[in-house]
Amino acid sequence: MVNDIVKDLEGSVAKAHDSLKRELAKVRTGRANLALLDGVRVDYYGTPTPLNQVASLSTPDARLIVIKPWEKKLIPQIEEAIRKGELGVNPNSDGEVVRIPIPALTEERRRELTKVIKRMGEDARVAIRNSRREANEMLKEYQASGDITEDDHQKGTKLVQTVTDKGIEKVDELASKKEAEIMEV
Repeated sequence: MVNDIVKDLEGSVAKAHDSLKRELAKVRTGRANLALLDGVRVDYYGTPTPLNQVASLSTPDARLIVIKPWEKKLIPQIEEAIRKGELGVNPNSDGEVVRIPIPALTEERRRELTKVIKRMGEDARVAIRNSRREANEMLKEYQASGDITEDDHQKGTKLVQTVTDKGIEKVDELASKKEAEIMEV
């Protein structure tokens, strides 16, 4: 039973890490990154469709994203969807492709983005701590009902804390890596 609780906790920690990675990928670093457009949905015949399903996306250089729609009539919808996404970029089109120049980050914007990254990291830490609390409560319930012994409860609590510490350490590592990437000029 203790092993099941620890496995569930490890799964929750992994989900928190995956979520944090997805959120961090959306933070603009001054370089062209297709993950920036992951949340953009285009109105495709009345259905909100992910941008990568209606066009091919590429980054020909470090400061430019090029979107080539499979149907040219989608260009206005693509531009509108990008503007509505509030990504801090301004799309331009020439009738064939949509180009998104990625402006260089100012020092002030870099500092704002590091604050956003710290908040994302703290949200992930809170999620991991909540999972730890749930695991510890389950261990207490099992001990109270006599399903596990006092020793198993102690060992389980230590295992839960170890998994939690490793999870929070990885969150700190991911966040500091992204902060360093942002502050790099």
